[in-house]
Amino acid sequence: MPDFSFELEIGGRVAGVDEVGRGPLAGPVLAAAVVLNPDDIPDGLNDSKALSAKRRAALYAELMARADVSVGSASVAEIDEHNILRASHIAMVRAIAGLSVQPDHVLIDGNMIPRGLNLAATTVIKGDARSLSIAAASIVAKIRRDALMVDLAQQHPGYGWETNMGYPSKSHKEALQNIGVTPHHRRSFKPVHNILYQEK
Repeated sequence: MPDFSFELEIGGRVAGVDEVGRGPLAGPVLAAAVVLNPDDIPDGLNDSKALSAKRRAALYAELMARADVSVGSASVAEIDEHNILRASHIAMVRAIAGLSVQPDHVLIDGNMIPRGLNLAATTVIKGDARSLSIAAASIVAKIRRDALMVDLAQQHPGYGWETNMGYPSKSHKEALQNIGVTPHHRRSFKPVHNILYQEK
């Protein structure tokens, strides 16, 4: 279970940062930055993947009310222009910049500090299962990206985005073949790229 030991050891105002949406074939990549109030941490924070949808939604509401939360994204065009890793880092830097007060230190999920981040930062591998701040960020990022994909699914029915969130499920790949590519598909991703160039 994640705890608050990284944050306490570092001291000061610490933000946890996590991204969601590296693997999908469609939609933007989103990152969240969360600064928890050490005296008012919602109970039950955990890696978003380890929580039920209902629990995640309840914790999201608590975080929005009780923590400093910011979300940043990088568009499909930016993913295709740079690459997914760089785009996810751009989203992280945007999320951190959107906090109401800039943190003294940033805890980043993973093993790379984003380029262009001019704050003290520490990477934490599997951070969403180790740091409460990163776990909080993982919950916010997932809720926000899922909601976005449900909206996009209504504009582009048939791909199953409301359930697969743009990930390459069997039905999503079949829909790509049958319906074709939308403006929200990542053209640099192989399954999408292959369909585009098959047609030419």
